[in-house]
Amino acid sequence: MFSSSSSSSFFVVFSGQNQKQKQVVKCERGMSMGPINIKGEIERVNGKELSYSEFVKRYMEKNQPVVLTGLMDPHYWRASTDWVTLQGQPNFQYFSTHFGASKVQVADCDTREFTDQKREEMMVSDFIARCLQLEEASAVQCYNENSSSNGPSISVPYLKDWHFVKEYPEYVAYITPMFFCDDWLNLYLDNFRIHIDSGTQQPDEEICCSDYRFVYMGVKGSWTPLHADVFRSYSWSANVCGKKRWLFLDPSQCHLVFDRNMKTCVYNIFDEVSNSKFPGFSKWVCLCMQAIWLECTQNAGEIIFVPSGWYHQVHNLEDTISINHNWFNAYNLSWVWNLLLRDYNEAKEYIEDIKDICDDFEGLCQRNLAANTGMNFYDFFTFISNFALANLVLLRYMNRRYGNGTGSSSTISQHLSMNLGCLRKIASEMKSMHALEGNHDYVVDMIEAFKDPRFSKLCMHVGRTYIMIQEQSYLSLDFESTSMCDLVDLNDMKSYTSQIYTPEDLIKFIDNGVAELGDCFIEEQPILHVA
Repeated sequence: MFSSSSSSSFFVVFSGQNQKQKQVVKCERGMSMGPINIKGEIERVNGKELSYSEFVKRYMEKNQPVVLTGLMDPHYWRASTDWVTLQGQPNFQYFSTHFGASKVQVADCDTREFTDQKREEMMVSDFIARCLQLEEASAVQCYNENSSSNGPSISVPYLKDWHFVKEYPEYVAYITPMFFCDDWLNLYLDNFRIHIDSGTQQPDEEICCSDYRFVYMGVKGSWTPLHADVFRSYSWSANVCGKKRWLFLDPSQCHLVFDRNMKTCVYNIFDEVSNSKFPGFSKWVCLCMQAIWLECTQNAGEIIFVPSGWYHQVHNLEDTISINHNWFNAYNLSWVWNLLLRDYNEAKEYIEDIKDICDDFEGLCQRNLAANTGMNFYDFFTFISNFALANLVLLRYMNRRYGNGTGSSSTISQHLSMNLGCLRKIASEMKSMHALEGNHDYVVDMIEAFKDPRFSKLCMHVGRTYIMIQEQSYLSLDFESTSMCDLVDLNDMKSYTSQIYTPEDLIKFIDNGVAELGDCFIEEQPILHVA
């Protein structure tokens, strides 16, 4: 918090987390240290009136945020009734009774630890008790607001990153809206692990995360510092109850919230930020040079789509429960690769001075990359290779079963072709920088994959997803009766490279697999290079 006792007044924003109003003092020198420059609100759209293709064109392809209404039907969202009281408040008693023994991560919103809030593990029942204690203390403080002493303060707790779906698979709290079902990240993690190096000393949720489907629960005043989402993924956040305030910064302006070396991001945009450390964020510059923020208030029953690379800070204006997924697919996979490449270069630069004395310098770089980012080049290449194989199997099946004409099934084939084009483009980028060059361990063995029940499950889930989002319901029954043996023509596939070691192998595999489909072709998607 900033204050001035000099005779010259400043344009100051006092913005402690528990303060309800901003105090503004006019500057006398013609300059201003004003509040952040908010110049717009996020578009709000009725999700029931939006088709999947419209959502893709307007928001996913353009990487634009949107608030969606009308998608949280209580008939399909058990959470909207079980987790909420008749007064629209979090049903703390329900959580204590049914899920109280679960261990969760709880952030202390009043204490910073490195680039995030300090966290501790506790049981849900203990978190609930702390929330109720805070509410009781707040009530006493309001009653005794003129008293000089109100007892010791209680930090604001915020339950974050609860892997509720994985922990309670039989309890179907909600149905993922159609717009967000093309979720390669969580489909993959339902069957495989992202990172498999057991020697990496990092918490499970960082490296071998079970999924990226979370429940968040926070009291009024809890908040999340400024950040961009993990892997530069998309995310969606649904308010089961309560109200949030979101502030967004377009990726094209993200450099304005970083230090001179582009290493450290502003922690809290409402804090007094060092002008020397963060010159781009300085409130002393004229408004035309300041970052332009978008904001929105998200109400109960609304879902916000957060695109890749958008920095955002979020404040709970009321006691709030939300459901949050991180996810990526063909439309934003380039963001994931660009982040990995950037973080790899940083990891490599950091230990460059030991290169000559290190027996496995590249291996060390990759281990550090996995520790810092959550996966490395090998993990990412394994991921895209499995998805390339799954998409090619499904595309060839659709071609054999329905042909490649202009029928309704062709929309699914077009989607699969687009996916393969994206994957081929990423593989080409990896090849151009010699990633995994000289790798002596195969990443994917096609014949072994076809025998692996995890891969079969992935293939079937991907197929069901595209039948659903492309609204080809007549194909559903046909596909449900299909086995992996029906999907795969082994005689067909044996003519291709059986094992994939490098990006060049993957490119050849995709090209050979598609070549026999005649007029079905692969269109590469452009890679967006992000600063």
